[in-house]
Parts: sequence; structure tokens; C-alpha cells
Amino acid sequence: MAAVNRRTFLGGVAVAAYAAPPATAAPEAPEAPEAPNLPNPPREVTLHWLEGGTPATHAGTTWGVPWPRGTFTPDQRFTLTTTTGTPVPLQTWPTGYWPDGSLKWTAHAISGPTADREYRLAPGTPPAPEHPVTVEERGGRVTVRTGVVEVTLRTRGADLVDRIVRGGRAVVRRGRLVCLRQDGDGDAETTRRQRFVSAVRDVVVEQRGPVRAVVRVDGVHRDDGGRREWLPFSVRFYFFAGSDAVRMTHTFVWDGTEDDFLRGLGIRFEVPMTDPLHDRHVRFGGEDGGLLREAVRGVTGLRRDPGAEVRRAQVAGERLPDPSTWDARVSSRLELIPAWGDYSLGQLSADGFTVRKRTKPGHAWVTADGGRRAPGFGYVGGPSGGLAFGLRNFWQLHPTQLDVRGAAGDRAEVTVWLWSPDARPMDPRFYHDGLGMDTHPEQLEGLQITYEDYEPGFGTAHGVARTSELTLWALGSTPANDRLAAMAEAVRLPPLLVAPPRHLRDAGVFGDWSPVDRSTPARAAIEDRLDFLFEFHRDQVEQRRWYGFWDYGDVMHSYDADRHQWRYDVGGYAWDNSELSTDLWLWYAYLRSGRADVFRMAEAMTRHTGEVDVYHAGPWRDLGSRHNVLHWGCSAKQLRISTAANRRFHYFLTADERVGDLMRDLVDADRTFLALDPLRKVRTEPYEPDPRALAVGLGTDWGALAAAWFTEWERGGDPVARQKLLGTVEDIARLRNGFVTGEALYDLGTGRFATDRVQVSVSHLSAVFGLAEICAELVDALDVPGFERAWVQYCRLYGATREEQQAEVGGSWDLGFRQMHSRLTAYAAARTGDAALARRAWDEFFAGQDGYGPGLPWRSTRVGGADALRPVDEAVFVSTNASAQYGLAAIQNLALIGDALPPDRVDR
Repeated sequence: MAAVNRRTFLGGVAVAAYAAPPATAAPEAPEAPEAPNLPNPPREVTLHWLEGGTPATHAGTTWGVPWPRGTFTPDQRFTLTTTTGTPVPLQTWPTGYWPDGSLKWTAHAISGPTADREYRLAPGTPPAPEHPVTVEERGGRVTVRTGVVEVTLRTRGADLVDRIVRGGRAVVRRGRLVCLRQDGDGDAETTRRQRFVSAVRDVVVEQRGPVRAVVRVDGVHRDDGGRREWLPFSVRFYFFAGSDAVRMTHTFVWDGTEDDFLRGLGIRFEVPMTDPLHDRHVRFGGEDGGLLREAVRGVTGLRRDPGAEVRRAQVAGERLPDPSTWDARVSSRLELIPAWGDYSLGQLSADGFTVRKRTKPGHAWVTADGGRRAPGFGYVGGPSGGLAFGLRNFWQLHPTQLDVRGAAGDRAEVTVWLWSPDARPMDPRFYHDGLGMDTHPEQLEGLQITYEDYEPGFGTAHGVARTSELTLWALGSTPANDRLAAMAEAVRLPPLLVAPPRHLRDAGVFGDWSPVDRSTPARAAIEDRLDFLFEFHRDQVEQRRWYGFWDYGDVMHSYDADRHQWRYDVGGYAWDNSELSTDLWLWYAYLRSGRADVFRMAEAMTRHTGEVDVYHAGPWRDLGSRHNVLHWGCSAKQLRISTAANRRFHYFLTADERVGDLMRDLVDADRTFLALDPLRKVRTEPYEPDPRALAVGLGTDWGALAAAWFTEWERGGDPVARQKLLGTVEDIARLRNGFVTGEALYDLGTGRFATDRVQVSVSHLSAVFGLAEICAELVDALDVPGFERAWVQYCRLYGATREEQQAEVGGSWDLGFRQMHSRLTAYAAARTGDAALARRAWDEFFAGQDGYGPGLPWRSTRVGGADALRPVDEAVFVSTNASAQYGLAAIQNLALIGDALPPDRVDR
């Protein structure tokens, strides 16, 4: 039988070709449990901006909202109204369904730039936008019209953007991707450099309006002679009705060799310049809402004064009065004032940026100004129009750069550098020479000392990726300073509408959690500790400077109290790479609190862990890398890191298409067991991967597969996902020892497990990479009693006595991580109503085995002077693994058995 497979490859980047189902489509459903018995299922919700207040501007926003099972049919329409009851043009589409076919998640989009403080989303018919987005495909071009701008994209060639027209004038021409490659790391006296530009392979219109349109462009970078292609990319353009803004996401996959060093990677546009030199303006965003305001030919600060009105107008970015009205001592000497045509803002570290300018190539650069952290925003143009441009997380993703070249000529060239050519070249090579660890026994010895799972050839970055977010504005004239500052802020922190925690909880999504509750001293104490752990890790990102192009979004694994430093250079103790579900902890912390700072940290982590820590090409495609000094350094390539369980939250809350791609790509991740045996170093018996009998663990392995299959089914995608999910769920139910079996043989052709294996194999890691969370959702969504029994059995037995285990499954174990697994005991208590299990769960939680137990200080201390590079806070008892699992255990225990928590229990 042919393997069950639904992957489609597109050009150099493998992209799942999927069109969202029509409004009336819904996934095929099994018999499902009845909808939750809510007294008044919410049919409307009041939305607010994530950061609170009202944003000064936004470039269009998209968000997701969940609904209880059975509340709405797939063809339901929605209306959005302001606080005064004014309806707002709204685009809605389904992103998730319950098994009965009713809506589970809807995505919504509105256009900018104006905003209200709150909105009410309810069933109804929204008004049409005054200027709806339209998309036309003709003659090798895709033309999108928003009613304000007309954007033409090319379907072949080097240019992604042919032109952006506003008011009949081309404000932008020739938008393309650029990169610079060099042979060495820059230490040699001479290095050969090559220039590459984008080569478009395919263009797909993913949405056509009326409020929001999306176009995806895929391709590769090709050198000038067409001899080499590399760095496959996928760029999405987002357009909104009545808007002059265009949002972009840029993804590239690193497919270089150890001889390839990336010197620069960016997006470049041409901006026609027609205004007089004294009416051409350059702006860069600075610190705390500040702006660098420059003119190509400045008339302020001269020895002779052109007049107060002339000076005021130039600083304000307005067209100057005719020079004949100026003081003649200035107007007669304009050609003697230098024209500064080139500007550059470089952010080479998280702590400093520099602005330079020069008159033209061949002449010296002059330092204009500098500061600490730039928002990544710039503008070039004049009274006749111009381009504003911005890169999100500009300083966090250093080394970055904004360049304006040739502003004194007929056209300016704007480049947004994702990797600055002024920085040292990107060097993704492994960090040591192997230290003689050539065999598996030697590598296991290395694991005993540095916790690093090394294997020759496995520390490659080939196949990792990075996604960046940009915003462009095609403007009719140079904006006023306050608008420029508002645009810079929208680049730095794109406004997002969100539903409150109570609505999310009432919708019944994401399993077992409940909103923050401080109603008793015991609950309040746990909430205080949860706040401490999050805020400590959040602040460590800043204090330890966990920033940089490949690093931002991740946190470190373990601490070295002797050096007062995280173990950034010690094998497997360095970057965390989602170990023990840090991502899940942050997302559940957001769901229950609604805190913006939690959301933003979780969002950055999702962007990082889904791209950088996962292979998107090559032999380990769809697998993630275990924690290491380098994100791709560990030889343990496993599904527990790439799992869709870590991405689902961001996708459903934002409808982000790129995150959707990442999850859909994992539907066929079962094929990875042919490419790599995750237990190859520790198996004691011969094993050769057989597509009809692949050894698949029922913990981290199946949990990751189930998360991908369940999410794809939720989204109304390929039915193969449903087939694999329901088939393996039924098979686990048929195994004599269910999840306690530990591993089953999987047939890649049928997508089913063999059910004749009888064994006892339990790991302390099986349930701490998303299995507990995804099984809770599956039990609620499906009607498979045998599966529920198998999962409840595992939850009950993990922390049971050896005698209880032996009596039930014929084997026993005594494993650690009891605090982490207390939430499994709590789950069993909640499903069975067993009060003794609830008491056991809280005892396990507070005992703190392999986590946080009694007697801890629950505070940080300041370290300064000669003991640290800079003053920092440390809490030597904290590790990221323990924080993540303590957080998940506390959140789920409170939701499942919070009523069984003695109201005054606070273990010190």
C-alpha cells in the first residue's frame, strides 16, 4: 500500500498547498460528546487592544476568537461595532471547527489607521468597506488595489514588487530581495563576495478581500550569473481596504554549506525622487518615540538665514516656499550646500545604533547621531510622495540596518537589512571539533559530562529558517512628525485585538486551565509564585541580552551559580529549545491572565522555536533539535521540539499564515521515523526502520504527531490527518496496557498501530512535551471511551505505588518528576471524582520532587560589582525546565481540582 501522504512541494521551499475551506465546509466528524452545558454560551464578545488603550495608528490587524461547541454554524457572519455602536467593515473566515462541524475559531480583519478603544463582535452582517480590496491576475502580474494604493507584484523574475502607485504616481518601484555571500568568515585578508537577488518561482493569491487580501510569493536567491541558487524564501504581502500600508512577512531557509558565509540579507525598493533637493526628506525612528529629521539639502543652521518660515517648513517636512522668496544670500548659493544622498542606521547589537550619512559614494561617511535601541523605522520622500518602511523587533534581531542610497538622484534605494552587511558575516558552523566523540558510546560519555548529545555531522544549520515582519507605507507626502512617530510605534508593537480570558475559557478551548483566581490565601500564594517565575524569566531576557538574529525568542536552560551566569557554553544546558514545554507554559499563562507582556514573550518564542529550532529542508525535515549551545547543535532531532502543540495558540489567536504552514507541514512527520531513529544510541537490540513497523513512542513521539493531526483536522484540512488521528486513538485504546505500553509499531502505509504488543515501559519525559495537554483536548473532542480510559489509567498510575502498578499492568516503576506529573494525577481525579487522588495530586505538587518544593525563597537577589559583567538578578534555585512544568502543573491543578486545595495551604 502506498504511504498515506499529503505533502506538496513548491519550488525551492516546501509549502503545503492548501486553500481554506469555503464558509459552508466543515470537517467530517465522528460521534462527538454533547456541547458543554453552559447556561448562556457566549454569542458575542467585547474585544480590546492587547496593550490596552487606543493605538495611535495601525496598518490593519487580524485576530482570532473561539466559540463554544454548537454555538455557530460554519456559514455564520459577524459584525463589529465601536463603543458608540458604529459598525466597522469586517472580514471573517473560519480557522477551526469542532468535531460536530460547528465553528470553533474564527479569524477577523479590520483596516487601519484609525482605531477605537473597544469593539463588540457579534452575529450579524457587517457593512462593506468604502474602498474594498480587489485582486486582479493578468499577464504575469498580480495587481492589488486598496482604494488608496495600487500594488503590482510580478509572478516571475527578480522583482517581487513591480510598483506601488498612489494618486497616479509610482511611489515605489522594483521591490526585490538581496543577499551578499562571501567565502570566509572575514578573518582572511581577501574574501570573495557574491551578490544574489530574488528569483520568483510562484505567486499564490490566498485571500481576495473585501477587507484583507493576502498574496504569497515563493522563490530562491540567484547570483548575478545564474550559476547558483540558494536560500529559498516565502514572502507574504498583506493588504487592507482603504489603507496605504502593506504588511510583509519574510521567511528564508538556510541551505548553505560550511563554506558559505552570509554577509547581508535584505529587502530593497526603489523610490522615485522628483522634488527639489531641499524638499527631499529622510527620517529614522529613534528612542522613546524620537525621530531623526533630515533633508537631503538642509537650509537650517547655515551662516545665512533663508527665513524663519523656510526653516520651519523644512523641519516639519513641508514643501518650502519658492526660493525666489528666500533671502537671496541663501537662494543664490543653493548649489554650494552639500546634498546628503546616502543615509544608514545600523543596529549591530542590542545596546547601540549609529546613524551615518555621506554625500555620495567615494566620499567619507559622517556620523549623524546614535542611541541605544531603534524601532527599525524610516522614511524617504518629499511633498510629492515617499515610502515609510519598518522592521519589527529591529534591535532584538540584530545585526540589522536601514539604508537609504541615492536620495540626491532620480531614485532613492531603500534597503531593510535583516542581516547588516556592516556586521561580521553570519557563521552557522558548529562550535567545536567533536572532541573525539566518533562513536555512540563516546557520545554517551560526553552526555554524562556536558549534557551534550553530540554526533558528527548532526550540528548543521542546513534547513533551519527565520521569519521577519515588515511594514511599508506608500505615502502621498512626507507625514507630520506625530504620524511618523505613531507609525514607528506600530512597527515596534503591531496593535492586536484580543478577547478576554473569561471568553476564551467559556469557549472551552485548549484544555484544562482557568482564569487567575486569588480568592483564597493558598490560591493567591500559587498565583504569586507563577507571577514571580514569569517575571524573572522575562527580565532575564533583558538582563542577559538573549537577543540576536538566531537567538531572540529563546531562553536558557540551566544556571551556573558559581559564575553568576546561565550555562550558555555548557553543551545541553544552554539554549532551551522548548525543552519541557516552555512555550506551552507561556501560552497558558497568557490565556488565564490576558497579560500583554506574557503574550509578547510567547509570541517571540513561537516565532523562534518554530523556525530556528526546526529543520524545514534536508534529511531531518520536520524534526527539531534538542537544547544546545547552538540551536541546531544537538544530535537528538525529535518531534517533541517541532511539535505543533507549541504553535497552535499563536495560530488560532492571530490567524498567522506562516505558523499555519509550519503546523500543516507536520502532518506527514511520521515519515521522519524512516529517516532517523530517535533511540539509535540506546537501543540494546538490532533495529532497522521498517515502514510497516516503525517503533513510535506513545509519549513525546505520538503526542507530537497527534497535535499536528488534530490541529489539521480542526482547521478543516486534509482528511488524512483525521484518518491518522482517529485510527491511532482507537489503537491506543485497544492496547492491553494503553499508554503504559510506551512504544508501538506503526504502519506508515495505513497510519495505524499494531495492537498486539504487551509490555510496561514508562518514561518521565513522555507526558511533559504536550502529551498531557493534547490528550485532554482529544478526550473532550472525541467520543472514544477506550482512549479516555487508557489516558486516565496512565495519569492515575504514574505516581501510584509499585503495588498498584503491578496489580493493574503487570509491571512497576518509580520515576521522578512527580511535581510535574501532579497534573496527571489531578486529571485522573477530575475525571473519576476521586477525592483521594485530588489530595495525592496536591501533595505531589507541594512536595516539589524535581521541581520547586518547600523552603525556597521565591525571590531573586542582586549580583553586581566584580561578580558579574553587569548588575543582574539571580535566583539560583530556578531552572527553565522546572519553571515551565511548575507553571503548567499549577495552572492545570487549579483548573481541575482547585476546589480540593485547602484554602490556607501555603507550603513554605
